[in-house]
Amino acid sequence: MKMKFNIRSIFTVAILALMGLEVSAQEKSLQSNANLDDLINYALGNRIELKQAQIDQQIGEREIASALSGWFPQINATGNVSHAFQLPTANINGSNVPMGQKNNSSLSFQADQAILNPQLFQASKAAQFVRQGNNLNLASTKINTVVTVSKAYYDILTSEEQINIINENISRLERQYTEAKARYEVGLVDKTDYKRAQISLNNANAELKTASEMRKYKYDYLKMLIAIPASESISLTFAGQNMESNILLDTTEVLQIAKRVEYKQIENLKDIQKLNTQYQKWTFLPKIGAYANYTMNHRNSAFGDLYKDNIPSSTVGLSLSLPIFTGNKRIQEIRKSELQEDRLKLDLQNLENQISTEYAAAMASYRSNMNEWRNAKENIELSEEVYNTIKMQYDAGVKTYLDLMTSETNLKTAQLNYLNSLYAVLSSKLDIQKALGTVDIK
Repeated sequence: MKMKFNIRSIFTVAILALMGLEVSAQEKSLQSNANLDDLINYALGNRIELKQAQIDQQIGEREIASALSGWFPQINATGNVSHAFQLPTANINGSNVPMGQKNNSSLSFQADQAILNPQLFQASKAAQFVRQGNNLNLASTKINTVVTVSKAYYDILTSEEQINIINENISRLERQYTEAKARYEVGLVDKTDYKRAQISLNNANAELKTASEMRKYKYDYLKMLIAIPASESISLTFAGQNMESNILLDTTEVLQIAKRVEYKQIENLKDIQKLNTQYQKWTFLPKIGAYANYTMNHRNSAFGDLYKDNIPSSTVGLSLSLPIFTGNKRIQEIRKSELQEDRLKLDLQNLENQISTEYAAAMASYRSNMNEWRNAKENIELSEEVYNTIKMQYDAGVKTYLDLMTSETNLKTAQLNYLNSLYAVLSSKLDIQKALGTVDIK
């Protein structure tokens, strides 16, 4: 019954391979004006790391099929042709008599069928764990893909908003520069105000150049993540992407370490190691097999007549191999495998501590960033109110241009701080979802 089960497994693997049902990366196209979901879907079908993980799955299937092939009959053929320059002789009744023929040829067929084989038992049981391990590796790569692509997208969105803020700031500074220069030309103020305005405007233009270069790099980084050549263009849409609406998270959700893919990977390794320990115990069992062979023998003193006659032979039988004493090697291998099981248990404990710490750090970062975001949001409202008030007072001649510059700088700083804190909240939220094992990999 055991052998039938194993052969059935082999046939299943073979049929799947013939039907071409192995997992493969499906090429997907990225449409113009792509949103976050489009990027994630494209990355899941095209990212190089994912393609490699999918190829690893296919390699694993081939390794399983190769290991299980030992349950099939193993058929071999051997042949030889020989010519004796001198025949061996035997002394019979005082006379030297040549033995055999000068020309000999044989062709043998041997078929072996494993019946009891510890190594094949291990291969049969290990197949499910090998598949599970490859599936977990693919899932881990998908999780990392979703997190990194999401962060890259939000980072670009933040840069786009920063550039918009800088452009608004430049527009204000240009108006202020024009007004300050006009006031100077009519003699209301000295040239200090419009010179200061010119300096601020130059700095803002330089800041815009820096932000634009950083945005270009962030687009290139996103292309790298989703496997698009750097020479190709990519266009994104941020319509409907309200970053504020994505920041909320249920902070009361309980951490379940068993949901983490890393935990499942070590559990899979533990199962494989237990199976290896069992295999080392199985090595005390004998190897039993059946065999059959058929040999065609040809011999003749004349080479041209070598294959005129055939003297065949054939046998069938059972073979048994039982190592009696191996210098305690099998016992030492069992002890070593048990120690490796103990080590994996410690690895699992260590991982539990790491995941708990990772979750605590991500949650602390999220709550801290949320506080900073709320503070930055309030500061924007206050800075806008202060700037509008001082602008009116400056226009009325009550406040100096230095006061106006200070309020304008505070407004821009508050706006940029708000964006940076908003991105930090979104990034830490993704870290929490990864720590909880709740990242949606579709």
